[in-house]
Amino acid sequence: MTPAEQAAIAYLQTPQAIRDRAQQLFERCQADQLDHFACDLDRLDEVAAYVVSTTQAFYPDFDIPFHSRWRHFDVGGVPRLAALNQRLSQALDAQSARPEVSTPFQVARSQVDLAVVSVLLDAGAGTQWRYQDLSIGPGGDKAKPLQRSEGLAVASLRAFEQGLFSSDPAAPYQVDAVGLQKLTEADLAGAFQVSSDNPLVGLSGRLDLLQKLGETLEEQSSRSSSGSARPSNLLDRWMVDRAPKGKQNIEEISLDAGELLSAVLKSFGAIWPGRAAIAQTNLGDVWPHPQLVKTSIGGNLVPFHKLSQWLTYSLVEPLAAAGIAVTNLNALTGLAEYRNGGLCLDMGLLVPKHPEVTSKSHLPSSPVVVEWRALTIVLLDLIGDRVQQLLDKSPEELPLIKILEGGTWAAGRRIAKQLRPTGAPPITIQSDGTVF
Repeated sequence: MTPAEQAAIAYLQTPQAIRDRAQQLFERCQADQLDHFACDLDRLDEVAAYVVSTTQAFYPDFDIPFHSRWRHFDVGGVPRLAALNQRLSQALDAQSARPEVSTPFQVARSQVDLAVVSVLLDAGAGTQWRYQDLSIGPGGDKAKPLQRSEGLAVASLRAFEQGLFSSDPAAPYQVDAVGLQKLTEADLAGAFQVSSDNPLVGLSGRLDLLQKLGETLEEQSSRSSSGSARPSNLLDRWMVDRAPKGKQNIEEISLDAGELLSAVLKSFGAIWPGRAAIAQTNLGDVWPHPQLVKTSIGGNLVPFHKLSQWLTYSLVEPLAAAGIAVTNLNALTGLAEYRNGGLCLDMGLLVPKHPEVTSKSHLPSSPVVVEWRALTIVLLDLIGDRVQQLLDKSPEELPLIKILEGGTWAAGRRIAKQLRPTGAPPITIQSDGTVF
């Protein structure tokens, strides 16, 4: 690999590259040079007000948590996380073979393992799939079948609790390379209650992703001091690399959010299906666009890293529990997925230039989808600025990670339900279960 190739790969693994390339397409949109979308910024105030009203409905005091996977586990008001953390502490206290490592740190490792598999399983479920949380029994709204992201979250949580991703029956609350590589489609279908009457979009793609994660963890296991091949080996690496000199624990360690995203991409980049690559290095959620001229290595590529950024956001809380503070969260971008993108399209910020944008289905690699996602990234920053102004909050007081939660994601779901009975997004994606 040449130095120029190394530099191009490193750049495309940063949140700045996501914003830069999205901005390039946004500028072309403003100049009416894109084939599929125009942009009407006159609607920006209306969209920001809609986001604020949506946020107020969910968080009347505007005490908004971070946008992360952890919000979904307690759907329906069921305290699944509190129950999990209690069981984790009890189980890890009983089985600890490393008394020098605190139970809170071991709990954090389990939480990181759970976050990784749950996020990787969080591509769109489709409109037909449902999940019944059988662990809570009958009880009104709490027992209602779950859909979409919340359903996927609870299904992955229950599978984790049952040890589906662990190779050690005595240690169910972990994810390891052997357990992941032994997974079958039947295992995953059973855990997610998939049947001919309850289809889940992209089931085989999700299985491939987890199996490739297992292979990657096995290859990386020699770099860990823990002796196991788990996603949470990242914690061990940060303990060794970043702990203040002379300290035996990870107190006072901090990580820049952009560095955390790059670490996630470097650690798990090999798991993504073959897409764009530089020097045989798989780039993941990165796509070419014909309007971007390849004047340099990778110059025509637009990175999004949606699931990897979603994972980065979802690691903030377990890392904090382990004593690692994630800083500079505003370096990360909004998530280029169909709820945020749907909000922009359904409320007229984005205007399709031809009927096929919404009447036909599109591959994630299509210029239609790449434009839609890139413009969404820029518009989320603009919406965020307006929301902060409306609420008289600084970016530090109300970072984008909270605006997404409050927020644009919920508003995108709300407007979709108002416009379409199924709540489906305005653009149909031919999903393989590994992008959205």
